[in-house]
Amino acid sequence: MVSLTGFERSTTLDWNRTWQTHNPDLTPCFQNTVLVWIPCLYLWLFAPFYILYLKRNDCGYICMTHLNRAKTVIGFTLWLICWADVFYSFWERSHGAAIAPVYLVSPTMLGVTMVRPGFHKRKLSCILPASVNVFKYTTFYIYYTMLLISLILACLSDQPPLFSQAVKDSNPCPESGASFLSRITFWWITGLMVTGYKRPLEEKDLWSLNTEDKSQRVVPQLVRRWDQECNKVKRPVDKTLYSPKRAAKGEKKDGQPIEESEILLAKTLQKTGEPSLFCALCRTFGPYFLVSSLYKIIHDILMFVGPEILRLLIQFVNDSSAPTWHGYFYTTLLFVCTCVQTLILQKYFHVCFVTGMRLRTAIVGAVYRKALVITNAARRTSTVGEIVNLMSVDAQRFMDLITYINMIWSAPLQVILALYFLWQNLGPSVLAGVAVMVLMVPVNAVIAMKTKTYQVAQMKSKDNRIKLMNEVLNGIKVLKLYAWELAFKDKVSAIRESELRVLKKTAYLGAVSTFTWVCAPFLVALSTFAVYVLMDEHNILDAQKAFVSLALFNILRFPLNMLPMVISSMVQASVSMKRLRVFLSHEELDEDNVERPAITACEIVDGAFSWSKDDSPTLKRINVRIPEGALVAVVGHVGSGKSSLLSALLGEMQKQEGSVSIKGSVAYVPQQAWIQNTTLKDNILFGRDAKDSWYQKVVEACALLPDLEILPGGDLTEIGEKGVNLSGGQKQRVSVARAIYCNCAVYLLDDPLSAVDAHVGKHIFEKVIGPQGLLQGRTRVLVTHGLSFLPQADLILVMVDGEITEMGSYTELLGRQGAFAEFLRTYTNTEQEESVGGEAGLLISELLSSCSISVSCRQSQISLNAAGTSKTPEKTEPNDVAAAKKAKSTEAARLTEADKANTGRVKLSVFWEYMKAIGLPLSIFSIFLFFCHHLSSLGSNYWLSLWTDDPVINNTQPNSEMRLGVYGALGLTQGIAVFCYSVAVSVGGILASRYLHQTMLYNVLRSPMSFFERTPSGNLVNRFAKETDTIDSVIPSIIKMFMGSMFNVLGSCAVILIATPLVAIIIPPLGLLYFFVQRFYVASSRQLKRLESVSRSPVYTHFNETLLGTSVIRAFGEQQRFIRESDGRVDLNQKAYFPSIVANRWLAVRLEFVGNCIVAFAALFAVMARDSLSPGIMGLSISYALQVTTSLNWLVRMSSEVETNIVAVERVKEYGDTEKEAEWRLEHSTLPAGWPTTGHIEIRNFGLRYREDLELAISDISVNIEGGEKVGIVGRTGAGKSSLTLGLFRIIEAAQGEICVDGVNIAELGLHELRSRITIIPQDPVLFSGSLRMNLDPFDGYTDEEVWRALELAHLKNFVSGLPDKLNHECSEGGENLSLGQRQLVCLARALLRKTKILVLDEATAAVDLETDNLIQSTIRTQFEDCTVLTIAHRLNTIMDYTRVLVLDKGQMAEFDSPSNLTAKKGIFYKMAKDSGLV
Repeated sequence: MVSLTGFERSTTLDWNRTWQTHNPDLTPCFQNTVLVWIPCLYLWLFAPFYILYLKRNDCGYICMTHLNRAKTVIGFTLWLICWADVFYSFWERSHGAAIAPVYLVSPTMLGVTMVRPGFHKRKLSCILPASVNVFKYTTFYIYYTMLLISLILACLSDQPPLFSQAVKDSNPCPESGASFLSRITFWWITGLMVTGYKRPLEEKDLWSLNTEDKSQRVVPQLVRRWDQECNKVKRPVDKTLYSPKRAAKGEKKDGQPIEESEILLAKTLQKTGEPSLFCALCRTFGPYFLVSSLYKIIHDILMFVGPEILRLLIQFVNDSSAPTWHGYFYTTLLFVCTCVQTLILQKYFHVCFVTGMRLRTAIVGAVYRKALVITNAARRTSTVGEIVNLMSVDAQRFMDLITYINMIWSAPLQVILALYFLWQNLGPSVLAGVAVMVLMVPVNAVIAMKTKTYQVAQMKSKDNRIKLMNEVLNGIKVLKLYAWELAFKDKVSAIRESELRVLKKTAYLGAVSTFTWVCAPFLVALSTFAVYVLMDEHNILDAQKAFVSLALFNILRFPLNMLPMVISSMVQASVSMKRLRVFLSHEELDEDNVERPAITACEIVDGAFSWSKDDSPTLKRINVRIPEGALVAVVGHVGSGKSSLLSALLGEMQKQEGSVSIKGSVAYVPQQAWIQNTTLKDNILFGRDAKDSWYQKVVEACALLPDLEILPGGDLTEIGEKGVNLSGGQKQRVSVARAIYCNCAVYLLDDPLSAVDAHVGKHIFEKVIGPQGLLQGRTRVLVTHGLSFLPQADLILVMVDGEITEMGSYTELLGRQGAFAEFLRTYTNTEQEESVGGEAGLLISELLSSCSISVSCRQSQISLNAAGTSKTPEKTEPNDVAAAKKAKSTEAARLTEADKANTGRVKLSVFWEYMKAIGLPLSIFSIFLFFCHHLSSLGSNYWLSLWTDDPVINNTQPNSEMRLGVYGALGLTQGIAVFCYSVAVSVGGILASRYLHQTMLYNVLRSPMSFFERTPSGNLVNRFAKETDTIDSVIPSIIKMFMGSMFNVLGSCAVILIATPLVAIIIPPLGLLYFFVQRFYVASSRQLKRLESVSRSPVYTHFNETLLGTSVIRAFGEQQRFIRESDGRVDLNQKAYFPSIVANRWLAVRLEFVGNCIVAFAALFAVMARDSLSPGIMGLSISYALQVTTSLNWLVRMSSEVETNIVAVERVKEYGDTEKEAEWRLEHSTLPAGWPTTGHIEIRNFGLRYREDLELAISDISVNIEGGEKVGIVGRTGAGKSSLTLGLFRIIEAAQGEICVDGVNIAELGLHELRSRITIIPQDPVLFSGSLRMNLDPFDGYTDEEVWRALELAHLKNFVSGLPDKLNHECSEGGENLSLGQRQLVCLARALLRKTKILVLDEATAAVDLETDNLIQSTIRTQFEDCTVLTIAHRLNTIMDYTRVLVLDKGQMAEFDSPSNLTAKKGIFYKMAKDSGLV
């Protein structure tokens, strides 16, 4: 190229001057053209994009700071200097000096470019003068100095603009304000790391999420794209509908409106295929993700610079005439390239991880939103466990895949490039290596396919196990009362064993695949070298060929290793994708099921409803019209469709025909109270604004004031999950209070009075529901079993088998002499009939309260007089006492323990525990095998370097066959060792995970009830799902990689030291730096990981809670609030996750820098010692050094992964140290076989408390009950009735006194001995998923005849024999496919099967109508005639014929005598009987 001088002619590049010389220099032409123009062109090319960016991201006004001013001044000065140069050249020209045009063109171009401020900092042009011109010389040095200052200033970031979002945020993420250099080196996180090093990080230290990572931004994007995908596959189809239409005017003679009908042609959408979740994800996250692909291409190309420079270095060592500076130049070039490669790779990872994080946020958000709208039928197809798994496991799979997915195209690219360079190096013999690779592909493909099938099988077992664990934890109280823990432990263990069998198969496959991928590069090298040497004896394997090839084979190893991993990761993700797609495609509730606004309050016209599209209608021919402000009662037997009617009004059922309309807002009280894990007050406010006066009214009307006095923190007491620390009645009253507080137009009340005492029920009816209550004038639909309320209803609907058989007012229905009159006559004796209304009447069903899946152990049963009756006068207290009480109460108000984050280093004892779980001999043997593998690997490479240094005689190497044989043998040893250690580690991992899971399961089941009240089930499920999964599949593979990379690093350092002993000076300081950086990082990283896993539990707990309460949330229209709450929890979790991924990048940049230094020093010392070094040893040294960076990186990543994942072992082990119940069975039991024989119970001075820090719940109770006596236990809510039974079963151990049964002190028995010999029919009829037979007899201890006999006595025989599978009928989770009454009867059947001498009924008949109740009572009277029966009764009529009645009040015995004597005494019992209209 000719310069533009016009006068002199000089070439732009002169190799003799620039390269082949001992004193290199660039030509003036090159300096003044290329060096100046390239930066200018770069700036002009990108200017339009930058302007566009500035227009798009208008961030506000610039903050003028000293830094900003300094930047502006220096930029302006640089600009002036450019123009000074231009004008000086013009001035010289005007004075006749011969100035080359380039001296005018370049400064002008530079000056014009610099008008665009802000970019000068990127340009480093060096304009060296040809001959010394003082003016230009001066301007050049001033310019250069200014440019350096400008570069340094550019590394400092400006303050955020005024009025920007970041200013409003209290703790914004520093990334957005970070400078260019800070961003590429991740310097901006250092502040957080320093804090984390000084003290353990806490939640308040975490930055807010960037706006573009928040749920409210990410989730709607995915949901919108998914909806578009769904709409693509739906095509409209014409469908004919028959629609009945009421004529507005004109009636038949009998007053019935004339019906006319019309045929409607409706367009409905029909699915033509499956919507693609993959497309939706690509369109949402693709664009941002493409940036990462760009980084990846650059990085892949840079990878091949290393081997090329290695080739040049070996050439340099061989060529003694080459100038010394070439060696230093190559070393510098190697260092710069590796550093650039590091920065680009880390930026790539950062983009990938952030995409992965957004993807997880989007999936969790989409699943949550979907769960709120799916139909009940769809909801039944996936259990709670499965849906939670979608959020935890499947979303995680996608995150893991995102990091690797680029390898799908990057790996082939790397392979092609590597093969190209290898061909250049070794010629056609490379094809032998390629053949080996091609052979490896099908092997890996087969392994991947097999792994997929095992994966699916394992996920299935895991789902089943989590589902069962969920149920066990939810029904733990029942398991304990029945002494069924062992049966369920065996069920869980059986599923676990099948899971481990699959894991073992996967482990063997894994060993084969590890073997193939560790040996693949070696086999490729071996076959290539063998073919190369044997093909022609004149082919000499010298250092350049061998080690450049080896470096390329090492590069080749990565894509070949990664491909199978990526493929299996994609396989897993595709399984997850399918599961997600199926869930997200579930049918949604049709919003048009209920029409609003309506003309009347509620109306159903010709309605037929079913729970799913394919079912036959549950409700048929429903015609009902409810006027505004009416009180409507719905009555009928168990399973007649009362609750379904309310569900139909709420739009929860599939409307098959007809129309439903509702006017105004709706409040709903479900049959089983749904309570959130938050304070009592928040449960009532339910997201509405607090209005104190109204709140007080509501609390008073619902008789909650006395409860509030007793609860440790008043209305700020935290209520446990599913309301565990409230009694059934309290939960139901809170549920009612929530509905009233919301102040809606229509109230749908599903039997809310059943779980409360008679007098409380009366109070609530009068104060709330009745004509004079808070809800007067509102439309109220009340499902009830309480006959006493019926006279006050404006309209009564009588339901039989899903149809409304009669409707009308109380008097109308009585007059009709139909089913209703019959119903009443059966249940109401004549005296009462006279006084029906007002006070009298009989309260029927005390429906059982709490969620069927709740663990209703009552912590606050200490609530004394919960009826809002006799309030104790306030005691005046001195101020300081009051203050102390208040402080105590806030502490006492906490119940559940959040998942705690441990701090500090993971103790070595945890590693020791894990090694013991594997077995010490196996652990030591595995380490020995690792050592053998790496020793043979080093040996084979050292042998290769000796081979390349063999002298060449007559263009041949004499011993090449021998060399080749030994090389192959060393490789074989390596392969065997790899296979053995892979099997050893995997099998060890499985042994460990079996042992850890078994002990955890046993320990959890051995924990007392109080433990389950304190520990949210989310935490426990997390241990059995996430932590167990980590121990199963993550820890073994991480240990393998950790050991591998550790030995790699040690081996590499050893080789470099042998080759260039001078490196010994450098390795210790670099090692120290490395160690410090690593410790500095681990302090923060470990804590961030802990914070992340602690903040993960609340996401699942909240989700679990939502799934149980979807109908309530929908009824109140609170979906958006719950979505916001869920998003908030996910964002909080990601707030801890985001810094941890940035910390990983921060670490990688610094560690790779240490690695790059090792490479540079190895090369530098090799260059310095080039006279004494053989090319073979130098090649060996540098090729190992090139690997060191990757190994170091892996070592730190793996050591921190080992530390962060071993936390799973720590968390699983921590349940071994919690308090345990007494022994289940005593070793030397002296208990006679048939004990108890008579059923004589003696309670002496008995008392117990719920927690160490609480008062006694019951105290000083002394009672003597003869065998065969029938004793009723009564008292106001919270008087301690259930506490007494808990004491009898030793669910809570006695705090004072003792209980003797047949003369044996129960405290001296094993718990199972005691609990299996007495029977309870508990308050909550809990069923487990599984066959009906399993629910009756989990130990298979009875014959089928006995089971059928029990069912017959429990009045279930007809129902069960009508089922298609009879006794093998599958009960769904929580027994949801049976009605509440039927579940209660199943519990009765359990008791009849066991038939022990003592039977305890805990409000057992609360959930059934009067007819069923009578059946149960008569069964108990006949079947348990000679047994001792203790009944906790809310309905006094059930115990009026008992031998004696024990009346409890405020935890103490108030009265104990026969019912007739107590009535005569006119004490507490008399009052209660009077309230119930029995006297």
